[in-house]
Amino acid sequence: MTIRLTWKRLVLGLVAVVLFGMGFAWSGLFPIAASSGHWAITDWFLHWTMQNSARTYSTFQTPKEVHDNGALVSAAGHFRQSCAVCHGAPGTPPSPVMQAATPPAPDLAKTVDDYSDRELFWIVRHGVKYTGMPAWPAGERPDEVRRMVGFLRRLPGMSAEDYRALTAAPPGPLARCTGCHGGDGKGRGQTDIPILAGQKEQFLLSALRDFASGKRQGAVMQGAASGMTETEMRAAARYFANLPGLRSGSFAAPHPTADRGLPGKQLPSCLSCHAPGKAAPVLSGQRPEYLAARLRQWRGEEAVIDARKPRDPMAVIARRIPEAEIDGLAEALSR
Repeated sequence: MTIRLTWKRLVLGLVAVVLFGMGFAWSGLFPIAASSGHWAITDWFLHWTMQNSARTYSTFQTPKEVHDNGALVSAAGHFRQSCAVCHGAPGTPPSPVMQAATPPAPDLAKTVDDYSDRELFWIVRHGVKYTGMPAWPAGERPDEVRRMVGFLRRLPGMSAEDYRALTAAPPGPLARCTGCHGGDGKGRGQTDIPILAGQKEQFLLSALRDFASGKRQGAVMQGAASGMTETEMRAAARYFANLPGLRSGSFAAPHPTADRGLPGKQLPSCLSCHAPGKAAPVLSGQRPEYLAARLRQWRGEEAVIDARKPRDPMAVIARRIPEAEIDGLAEALSR
């Protein structure tokens, strides 16, 4: 007996399959316990799907620059605080508690070479669904993701001693701060870490509060500040403010934009906010590389309108500074 396939029978068959699947899900018989693990073929299929997805989306959802190997202390510090508990680190095994997840987090020293820099950037930036891998919490900080890609690339050949040198912090109650900023508040010579020594106490305290609340973007600092109490924030702000470092006087190097602004572009002078006695942070003595990078971060990776960040006047100001002037302006402000 031959059963003739018709559109009606095909549709009814599909409806029956969907209803069976929904009924099975409703019954609660599908095991979702992490302790049950995955079948080998399920594990292979999910991992294969993830790799294909990362390869496809990374071709058009990543910026031109996806790798930064120049400053690794902040990336290493964030990895130690947020990633090592699941993935482990050189000389430090992952937590057995976190390895009981399904799927368990891989040993990145063994798996990073399976991915291109662009794929690593996409995975770190966007995370992976149905695993414990979160998206990068500061979506507007691709510079942080680039540094993490640079750090991950170093993992296969990184010794335990190298890792400790990147993440070591002087003992004491401010260890979560001094690991990156150093006991002297001068950022351990890293161009992406600002000098805090001599900065205004109230500015430092406000910055910590903003990072902890998520008002200010920055995964590394959000992770550090979110675990601090108000008392700890005040102690940290007071400690770094009282260290010798930044200078509160006028800028030593004259610069037209710093001194007078650009009236034709409705750009105020830097002195109008950052001169001595003003509430804005101290810039004299700061690293010029850090200042230039911050201005470019405010400008954004793409052309955006000023209204994108109505609460942050620096976003408006930075977009009105000609790109060709940023490095020279940062150099002048830092002196």
